[in-house]
Amino acid sequence: MFPVVVVHGGAGHIPKEQSEKSMSGVCSVARAGYGILRGGGSSMDAVVEAVSQLENNPSFNAGCGSVLNAKGEVEMDAFVMDGKALGSGAVSAVRNIANPIQLARLVMYKTSHVCLTSEGANRFARSMGVPEVPPESLITEYSRMRWTKNLAPDADPVECQMGKMGTVGAVAVDNEGNIACATSTGGMLNKMEGRVGDTPCIGSGGYADNQVGAVSTTGHGEAIMKVTLARLILFHMEQGQSVEAASDLGLAYMKSRVGGLGGVVTVDPQGHWAARFSSRQMAWAAAQKDTVHYGLDSGEHFTQSTDDPL
Repeated sequence: MFPVVVVHGGAGHIPKEQSEKSMSGVCSVARAGYGILRGGGSSMDAVVEAVSQLENNPSFNAGCGSVLNAKGEVEMDAFVMDGKALGSGAVSAVRNIANPIQLARLVMYKTSHVCLTSEGANRFARSMGVPEVPPESLITEYSRMRWTKNLAPDADPVECQMGKMGTVGAVAVDNEGNIACATSTGGMLNKMEGRVGDTPCIGSGGYADNQVGAVSTTGHGEAIMKVTLARLILFHMEQGQSVEAASDLGLAYMKSRVGGLGGVVTVDPQGHWAARFSSRQMAWAAAQKDTVHYGLDSGEHFTQSTDDPL
């Protein structure tokens, strides 16, 4: 069944004027990740490239499209995991980095730690020669407009988050059967300075294990952390549930137990995959057997050949 790559552009509600950009964005990066796999590249290479491209797309809440915190600044989280030996790397509350997902990968390969945070993560980036970018280069007019709107005393940032697709992520299985996941986010709209969500927390924002599968999550971070959503879904898979059923069970539990909405992309070692969500929408795309599958609304499933022009 493999190789396969599955990506998401965040759960929530996307304004109509943004939907086409989001759909073309996830389809494009699914093709890019699949191209790496088809060329014999690793699952880790595929998910990091896919998420890096989503970070570079201002339509998504990651990298240069990140939402702003209460002070009007960008703080980002990112996480990668390699299912072969459970290698993991994460960064949280980092600033002035164009591609936090690549920094998370360096944490995994170049340190003995799993997660570096804030100024410590930025110092590590400088030591690795990762260039810093001007803060304003990560702020879009759309993000600034929504930040201003949510300064009102009666604003509900959690509800308004639904107006911007959230966290981005990818999972993949390569030709060797190795599995990986990657997740990146600008976090929650108008969050407190220093707030860290589910994305860099192992088992919440993502998890990858060659023996079971991989998951990348999106949605309300506090709810995802309370149920350790990624690992919960893999637990259901260990009990014999399919990728789709396990994903639905995890999302249903999060909704019933803590009232949280979200979405996931999931794969198993055989290359079976799922893109499931309890939120109103989630932009997703998967590439396998020279076919791109994609959708936005519940029950939506379109296909195109990887050879078709974008």
